Amino acid sequence: MTNNLRYQSAPANEERPTTEVFPVPESPDSREWNAALYHQISAPQVSWGKKVLARISLRGDETVLDAGCGTGRLTRDLLEALPRGHVVGLDLSQNMLDAARAYLAPDFSGRVEFVCCDLLDMPFEQRFDGIFSSASFHWVLDHDRLFRSLHRALRPGAWLCAQCGGGKNLDRLLGRVHTLIAAQPYAQHFAGYPFPWEFSDAETAASRLRRARFEEIETSLEEAPTKFPNAQEFQQFVESVILRNHLDRIPDRALRDQFLAELTRQAASDNPAFLLDYWRLNLQGRKSAVGA
Repeated sequence: MTNNLRYQSAPANEERPTTEVFPVPESPDSREWNAALYHQISAPQVSWGKKVLARISLRGDETVLDAGCGTGRLTRDLLEALPRGHVVGLDLSQNMLDAARAYLAPDFSGRVEFVCCDLLDMPFEQRFDGIFSSASFHWVLDHDRLFRSLHRALRPGAWLCAQCGGGKNLDRLLGRVHTLIAAQPYAQHFAGYPFPWEFSDAETAASRLRRARFEEIETSLEEAPTKFPNAQEFQQFVESVILRNHLDRIPDRALRDQFLAELTRQAASDNPAFLLDYWRLNLQGRKSAVGA
């Protein structure tokens, strides 16, 4: 694979980011999001992330990586907790980073920088006092390599505190999706389509963290059922957040709408209706302060 590099410059009224060169995926368009819409409808992810942030004890002067920062809603909370610190917001989507920059730079100029990069190819060596992440790691299929990359980016004695999808995450919805894509008129569009997430259990995650040389490891699964008030909001969230890559496989807009309408119809018959059966995997660990 060609090692493409992209320079992300800072606006004239900002300090230049200290990280200037970083890997870019070969097909970045497939990784892009509708950042404006995500910023509006990502309340579940923000709610989960705030609980993760509440577990972190900060002095206020650390340098922290927000791994998968999205549009920066949780990055803002992190920056407010670090009045003398610095945050690097990393995401694979340039649209997300553009939105995060517009959202954060006016209030935190000089204390936040943005990096467009795959989590597996981060250009950091012992850079951070801590790494925070919420609702991102399940998009990375190789967690052994992911945890090695995170470990390499941490300074000796630094911490990792993260959460992502895990265990039986979205089992009911994804079971219905699997049934639909196995039948016509959808099956022809999903031949050879791989499962796009990694939802590991707590024990597997702990083993992977140990192999990456983390210490003081804690992992656990928790339910996070998320209910939507009506069919429109349910369908919009499923379309824009959960199944956007699936829907890209269906070239015809009318057929995509039919696919979504069927999932929404089934969700309307649930009790309670329009409930997504989310499960979250909590991850904590620390890099050894000695011999790291």
